Amino acid sequence: MTVKVVNSNILEIITQIIGWIYFAAWSISFYPQVIENFRRKSVIGLNFDFIALNLTGFISYGVFNVGLCWIGVIKTQYRALHPRGVDPVQKNDVIFALHAILLTLVVTIQCFIYKRGVQKVSVVCRVLLLLAWLFIIVSLFVAVGHVITWLRYFYFLSYAKMGITFIKYIPQAWMNYKRKSTEGWSIGNILLDFTGGSFSLLQMFFLAYNYDDWTSLFSNPTKFGLGFFSVLFDILFMVQHYVLYRQPYGYSFINEETIVADSE
Repeated sequence: MTVKVVNSNILEIITQIIGWIYFAAWSISFYPQVIENFRRKSVIGLNFDFIALNLTGFISYGVFNVGLCWIGVIKTQYRALHPRGVDPVQKNDVIFALHAILLTLVVTIQCFIYKRGVQKVSVVCRVLLLLAWLFIIVSLFVAVGHVITWLRYFYFLSYAKMGITFIKYIPQAWMNYKRKSTEGWSIGNILLDFTGGSFSLLQMFFLAYNYDDWTSLFSNPTKFGLGFFSVLFDILFMVQHYVLYRQPYGYSFINEETIVADSE
């Protein structure tokens, strides 16, 4: 039997509220890009490497969250290692991950049916995805053979997601830099993602303080890494959109090229 002692019941309630705030912000953050693509009937400006990496990452993250929240043997193995620790995965984490998979699939479909120009998934991205899936599948067989515990395997899934989170934004940031534009890349997505990442980190710190369990910050490295790296790249994207590549008055974007509108 696990006994959990909280420092403040009020802080416990605040932590739960924060959890649902970041869940709402992160979940809604997928819709501006979907709406942007639908409105333009185009995905030009949206990097395909980002979408491909995102889908694999969220599948890994979803399975990890389901395991640590709902699968009994995984929860038992975790509590054996952290008898006084707080559960690192909350129900809103699970719902968010499953919702993220669904919306990323929707964007993937949009990439096939809307105008995309010459965009395609790069060779580098395909190699990275191949390596990621090889890692996931080989680790699965290792777990089935009882060489590692199922808890360790699920953590491997979380490491795959964290690695993908670290690199997935780079192709989009580089594409924005080359085009000197963020056209086609929804800023609404970024603002909501920044909100979700900030509140996610805040919830983790509140949980660690309230249960006096600072190891919980790193017992779910994916959630911590997801929030931390998302916030960093969101700041970069906001700088690109609002400072570096602001679309001047009298300019318009056609077929990924910037032309000066006739002022006469």
